[in-house]
Amino acid sequence: MKKVVILGAGNVAFHLLKAFSEAQNTKVIQMYNHRKESLKYFERFTHTTSNINKLKSADFYILALKDDVIPEIAKTFRPVKGIVLHTSGAVGLTALHNLTDYGVFYPLQTFSKNKAVDFSQIPVCIEANSPENLEKIKNLGLNITTDVREINSEQRKALHLAAVFVNNFSNHLFAIGAEICEDHQVDFSILKPLIKETASKIESLKPEKAQTGPALRNDEKTIAVHLALLSNKHQDIYRLLTQSIQELHGKKL
Repeated sequence: MKKVVILGAGNVAFHLLKAFSEAQNTKVIQMYNHRKESLKYFERFTHTTSNINKLKSADFYILALKDDVIPEIAKTFRPVKGIVLHTSGAVGLTALHNLTDYGVFYPLQTFSKNKAVDFSQIPVCIEANSPENLEKIKNLGLNITTDVREINSEQRKALHLAAVFVNNFSNHLFAIGAEICEDHQVDFSILKPLIKETASKIESLKPEKAQTGPALRNDEKTIAVHLALLSNKHQDIYRLLTQSIQELHGKKL
């Protein structure tokens, strides 16, 4: 049984606790956060502490923390025998260089506390400061997912950037779509089958091949109608995306 301590109380920490708690060969023995009130929810599942100097002895210490605090938290660690991991897509492995055994455990997924996920299908990107530690981290990952991949820091940064485009930016476009619907008294739910079909297409088609719409067709009349409907704050986004689609497909406005 591998013992795990999770540092953090956000979305990633929440889902890692759930995943490891349901796994057969791992146990989360402690959760840490600098704010004691943030640990209230976790008290029903495991031991908690807000004192960084009172971490229990474990095989793995997972820093599920904001990117900018990871190096500072790593510096405050007392000497530990376990492997220290961070979960960031944008922070390099070297952020933990002052430690003896360390690595990265980056689950490539969007997490919300009020939305369950099937962790067994989530890719986990791993990296380590030694081959021995990499193998240990891989085995840890295989306790909760079927998809563990060795990805170096530069690849992971690129993956994180790609994820921002396909997840964060696309979700913002959903929000704009919902706003347009609301402004015109249309229920946003009517667009959900379209959103699902758009996402499902890339299971069998490259995104470039799945592109449709007025920008691809160079339908200037429809584009003009759309721009007239949009508020000023969204016109620039529409123009920029239209131009980007047309440049990718070899067309000009």
